Amino acid sequence: MWRHIKPAESNLRAWQLGLLVVVLLGWQLASRDQQIAFFLGEPVKVAGRVWSWFMPFSFGENRLFPDGLPGNADIYLHLGVTLLETVLAFGIGTLLGLACGLWLALAPSASAILEPYIKAANSMPRVILAPIFALWFGLGIWSKVALAVTLVFFIVFFNVYQGVKEVSPVVLANARMLGANQRQLLRTVYLPSATSWVFSSLHTSVGLAFVGAVVGEYLGSARGVGYLILQAEGTFDVNTVFAGIVVLTVFALLLDGIVGKLEKRLMKWQPRSGETEKL
Repeated sequence: MWRHIKPAESNLRAWQLGLLVVVLLGWQLASRDQQIAFFLGEPVKVAGRVWSWFMPFSFGENRLFPDGLPGNADIYLHLGVTLLETVLAFGIGTLLGLACGLWLALAPSASAILEPYIKAANSMPRVILAPIFALWFGLGIWSKVALAVTLVFFIVFFNVYQGVKEVSPVVLANARMLGANQRQLLRTVYLPSATSWVFSSLHTSVGLAFVGAVVGEYLGSARGVGYLILQAEGTFDVNTVFAGIVVLTVFALLLDGIVGKLEKRLMKWQPRSGETEKL
């Protein structure tokens, strides 16, 4: 019976916040053991590290953070590099995936010829391409962007391809009967059909764009949040590692929220789940 109990929308945020507080309290209590703290860090010190990163002044001696966390305004430079790599990879990968997905879905002959090669490329662990991209594009942002594009591209591509393939033959027949040409079919039938598939893939692609950028920074970079995390791992500073993870997670959620806002604006024509249930 408890499985059917569902928090109301009015207090859903309170439940979510409460769960977060419980997890953080449990983490803080567990970190009193120094052995656990060595591997898992301490939430208070993680929060202090994040705070010190974004504040232009130094804590100095502080009772709350006794290790004297330094202010580090350079986080804006590192975060800016990672965000730039992520946004570029997200945009380029999405456009390429959309274009190639539409093309192959509407070109059966090309799709049949390229299918084994696309499957082979998708099954390849893309991380192994990082050294090749570093050789081609150098150690700047473009080698990280290229790696992240390979992660984003296939997610968008397969969703767009499937979305176009799922177009109802009845709708197509009716549109052709009304005299629609190929360009009009693309604009009024194929693209609207693929739009919901595209946005479902974009929510996943945001995280993958961050993954590609950070992994690229791990393998060779002098800037970026991934570089900061790598430096902290080298000194066994687990609190800084978790602080970097928190920062990346927050900004990934912000980008995902922007995608969600864009989805709501562009998908007004699509009925919501509650509205379909009423119908």
